[in-house]
Amino acid sequence: MPRSARTLARCGLALTGFLLIGCLVGCSAGVISSNPTPQISVSVSGSSSTRLGSTTQFTATVTGTANTSVSWQVNGVMGGSAANGTISSSGLYTAPAVMPSATSVTVTAVSVVSASATGNVTESLYNPIPTLTSATGTQVGSTLSYFIDAIGTGFVPTSVIQAAGVAQTTTYVSATEITTTITVPSGTTSLAIAVDNPAPGAMNSSTLTISLTFYSTTATAAARFLDQSSFGPTAATIQQVQTLGIGAYLKQQFATPTTPLAAIPTNPLPAVCLSANNPYVCAESEWWTTAITAPDQLRQRVAFALSEMFVVSTQSIAGQAIPAYHNMLANDAFGNFSTIMHDVAVSPAMGAYLNMIDSAKAPAGQIPNENFGRENMQLFTIGLDMLNQDGSLQLDGSGNPIPTYTETTVQNFAKVYTGWTFSLAGGGTPPKFPNTTSNYNDPMAAVDSAHDTTSKTLLNGTVLPAGQTSVQDLNQALANIFNHTNVGPFVCKQLIQHLVTSTPSPAYVSRVAAIFANDGTGVRGNMQAVVNAILTDQEARAGDTNSSYDGGHLREPVLFITAMMRGLAFTNTDANGSYFALSNQSSKLSEEPYRAGSVFNFFPPSYVIPGTSLNAPEFSIENTATSILELSLADSIVNNKISSFSVDLSNTGTLGTMAADPTTLVNYLNMLFMHSQMPANMQTTIINTITPIKTNAQRARVATYLVITSSQYKIIH
Repeated sequence: MPRSARTLARCGLALTGFLLIGCLVGCSAGVISSNPTPQISVSVSGSSSTRLGSTTQFTATVTGTANTSVSWQVNGVMGGSAANGTISSSGLYTAPAVMPSATSVTVTAVSVVSASATGNVTESLYNPIPTLTSATGTQVGSTLSYFIDAIGTGFVPTSVIQAAGVAQTTTYVSATEITTTITVPSGTTSLAIAVDNPAPGAMNSSTLTISLTFYSTTATAAARFLDQSSFGPTAATIQQVQTLGIGAYLKQQFATPTTPLAAIPTNPLPAVCLSANNPYVCAESEWWTTAITAPDQLRQRVAFALSEMFVVSTQSIAGQAIPAYHNMLANDAFGNFSTIMHDVAVSPAMGAYLNMIDSAKAPAGQIPNENFGRENMQLFTIGLDMLNQDGSLQLDGSGNPIPTYTETTVQNFAKVYTGWTFSLAGGGTPPKFPNTTSNYNDPMAAVDSAHDTTSKTLLNGTVLPAGQTSVQDLNQALANIFNHTNVGPFVCKQLIQHLVTSTPSPAYVSRVAAIFANDGTGVRGNMQAVVNAILTDQEARAGDTNSSYDGGHLREPVLFITAMMRGLAFTNTDANGSYFALSNQSSKLSEEPYRAGSVFNFFPPSYVIPGTSLNAPEFSIENTATSILELSLADSIVNNKISSFSVDLSNTGTLGTMAADPTTLVNYLNMLFMHSQMPANMQTTIINTITPIKTNAQRARVATYLVITSSQYKIIH
C-alpha cells in the first residue's frame, strides 16, 4: 500500500477507488483529528465616553476557551498611565485629571490564554461637569473692576467664567478654583456667575448670584483719612469711607449737626462729676463721651484742634465754662474764621481766662489789661512775625524777621476790649458793670459806660475813631486782624499740624492759605473750604498709596486713648456714665482735655526735637517717663483694666474669634490701627509670636499690645 494510503488508513478514513471521503485536516502526529480546537475571541463593552476624573466600568466577553480571564490596557500600556487614564484588573477605567493631547484613548482587553486574542474600544474623553459652590467679587482699588474668585469642582485649564452671560478671560488656579477680573457698569450691586467647560463634552454649572460692594477708596486711604479727621478709625467707619469715598464722606460730615456738651449746673453738681467740688470733672467726662461716641467726628476733631489754638484751661477758670466754649468751637468749626474770632472774643470762658471780662477803661495815663489783646494776635491769629503765604518768615534788608505789631499796638487793642462782663441769664445786658454773677452759658455783654471811647490805632495804621461803642470797636478791631495777610498761613499751618502732619511743606501751607484767602467764590476765611483743602490736599493723601510716606505727627495722648476706645469698641460701665477715668489716664501723659498748663497749650506749634531740625510739637511732652507710662496704659487696655470701661477680648469676642487664625487677626489689627501698612517683618514677627499661644483671648491681647506700643503706630503717618 502506498505511504499516503497507509496514512489515511491510520486516520480511520476509507478509500473508494481514488475518492477521498472525510476531512484531511486536524491530524496530530500523522493522525487527522475528528474534533478541531475552537478559535478564541474577545469583545469589550462599556460606555463610549468618560469625563475627566471619573470612571467607566468595562466588561470583556471571551469565547473559544473555558478561561475567560483578561488583562487590561490603555493605549497599549498594561494598567494604563496617569496621562491617559488607568484601568483596574476588573476593567474599571479612571480617566485622567487633565485632558491628554488626544481626546480619546483605546481600552484593550487581552485574553490570558492567547495574547493574540484581544478586544478593544475607543473611549472618548470629555471635560468634567463643572460645579460652582461659591464665588466672591473683590473690588480692585477704587475702580469699577472686580476680581472674581470662583470655587467649586471639575474645573479644567480651559474652563471659562461667565459673568452676566458673557464669557470672561479666565485664569486656571486648580481643579477647584478659577479667577477672572471684570469691569462692571457703575451702580452694579450683584452679578450672575457660572462656569462653562468647553468641548469635548461641553457643560456648564448652575448660576450663582454674588453681591458686589463698590468702594470709592481703599481701606488704607480710608483708615489714614479717619486718623486725620476723627478720634480714631473703627471697622465700621473705615467701610463707610470706603463706600462713600473721601469727598462724599466729608460732605456728609459737614452736614452732621453738632453733638453738644450739656451745661453744668452750679449747685448741686450732677452725679457724673463724681465729686461735689470739681465741676471740671463733669466737663472732661462730657468731652470724652462726645469725642468717642458722637457721630459728628470731623466737627469734634476740628473743634479739638481749635481748642489747642484758642486755649482756655480749667486750671484757672471754672469747669462750668467749658461746655459752652467747646460747643461754640464745634458750631463754628465749619463756618467762617471771622465768626470764630468774634465768638472766642466774647466767650466768658476766654474772658475769664485772659482777663477781658470786667476789663474797664483805665484811668488817664494807664492801660487796660493787655492779656487778651496780646495773645489774640500772638497765639490765635497772626503770630509775632510777618509771614509769606507759605508760612515762611518775611525778612528785612538785614535778614531779620519783621514784627507784626508793637507794644503800642497791643495797648491800643487792650483799649478796644474794654466794657465786657457776664451777661444776664439768657444773654441780657446787666444794669451795672461788672456783673458779679457768673454766666458761662451765654456770650459776654457790653456795658458802654466801662468802655474806652478814645481813638485806637491798630494794625497797618488803621484808626478806630473816638466815641464808638464797645461792639463797634470790637467788630472793627477783629476785622482789622482778620484781614491781615498773616492770618491765613498762621492759622492754616497750625490746623495742618494738628490734623495731618507736623512738618507740612511750604507748598502745602501755601495751597491751603490760598483757599483761606479766597474759597473760589470770593469768600475769605471759609473754614469748611479750609478743612476740605487740608484733608484732600495731595500731601495729606500722599501716604494713601505710598507706604514709605514719612509725613505725619506723633499721636498725642488724648488721640491715643480715643483711638483705643473706638477701635477696640470699649463700653462704659460706670454707674453714673462718667468717662472721667480716661482723664486719670491721660493726665499721667501730660494731657487732659481743657486743662493745659498755660495759654501756650500742652505743646507749642514750633517745638523742635533737640539735636535735630525737625518741627514736632507733640514730642515736647514725650519723654522717658511718659513713654513708660504709655506702655503701662497699653497693658491696662489689653488686659481690660481701665476703670469704668470694658472691652471683650475673650475667646468668643471679635478679636478672639479672629485669633483662631493668627494671620487673620494681625491683618485686621493692621487695617484698624496701621492703615494696612504694617511693615512685612513686623507682621511676620507678631504672627510668629502669637501662634504658639494656646488661647485665642491671649493671642488677641498680645497681638494688640505689640501693635499699639510699636513706634510705627505712635506716629500717625
